[in-house]
Amino acid sequence: QVQLVESGGGSVQTGGSLTLSCVASGAIDAYAAGWFRQFPGKEREFVASISRYSGGSTYYADSVKGRFTVSRFNSKNTVYLQMNNLKPEDTAVYYCRARHPMNGRVYWGQGTQVTVSS
Repeated sequence: QVQLVESGGGSVQTGGSLTLSCVASGAIDAYAAGWFRQFPGKEREFVASISRYSGGSTYYADSVKGRFTVSRFNSKNTVYLQMNNLKPEDTAVYYCRARHPMNGRVYWGQGTQVTVSS
């Protein structure tokens, strides 16, 4: 069982930056990690992911490429999402996810609200 706790959300103006953190209750080096977001009334959508290793392969949704950066520090059991040049359409609840590539188990955080005003 892995518990994930996100932090770092908040309110910023267009063009601003935020860094989200996701801290795991235990070692996460066996898990691929990702960030998802959910708009009101919509399904959760993929934002970014990183493979098991610090400095591992990263993937991004087209809508955030060049603006968001996902990273992880397994020694700190933490995954980050650096968000730059934020836009009002980035306003959503952001969730951290850990997925075990072998057994498929998935764990989610509780979410953190990001609000971008124009």
